[in-house]
Amino acid sequence: MKEIIIASHNEGKVEEIRGLLKKYKLKIHSLKKFSNIEPKENGNTFIENSVIKAESALKITGLPSISDDSGLCVPALNNDPGIYSARWAGKEKNFALAIKKIEKKLFDKYKNKKKIFRAFFCCALTIALPDGKIKSFEGKAFGTLQFPPKGENGFGYDPIFIPKGYKKTYGEMKYSFKERISHRQKAFKKLENFIAQL
Repeated sequence: MKEIIIASHNEGKVEEIRGLLKKYKLKIHSLKKFSNIEPKENGNTFIENSVIKAESALKITGLPSISDDSGLCVPALNNDPGIYSARWAGKEKNFALAIKKIEKKLFDKYKNKKKIFRAFFCCALTIALPDGKIKSFEGKAFGTLQFPPKGENGFGYDPIFIPKGYKKTYGEMKYSFKERISHRQKAFKKLENFIAQL
C-alpha cells in the first residue's frame, strides 16, 4: 500500500488523520482532490456511516480509503447530536451555532448553568481496500462540557469538551498533545495494528 485516500471533506479531520498516518510514508490524498461529491450518510451508527464514506471513496478513486465518522454524544440529550454532529452545524459547518444549540437545549431542560454535563466523543474509522476487504474500528473519549467555549485549537466541538482527567478543553490543547489522548487516536491505534499486517 503506497497511496491512501482520506475520505473526508472536513479539513480538520483530514489533517488529524494525515498526522496519524505520517510515519507510514504513504502518499496521502484528500478525497477533495478527486471529487466534491459527498455520499448520503444514512447509517444508524458511526461505524455504518464510516463504511458508507470509505466504500464511496474507494469506488471513486480505486485507491485504499480511510474514512472517519465521529461526533459528540451528550447523555442528557439522549446522546445527541451523535451521528448528526456535523448536521447540527448546518450547511455552512458553523459549529459555533451547533455549540449554542447544545447549550440552549441543556439549559432549557435543566435550568441550571452550574450543572456538570457529561459527554463523550466517539470516532469510527473504516479502511476499505481494493480487494474488497473492509475493517472498522471505534474509539471513545469521555469527559464533560464547558460553557462558554474555550480555546481556538482543533475544530468542531473541541472548545466545549474537557476530557476526563484534564482541566483544559480539546480546543485549549496543542494538537500534538490532543493527538495522544483523543477518541480518534484510540480508534487509530486499533486501525494501526491492522495496517501493520498489510
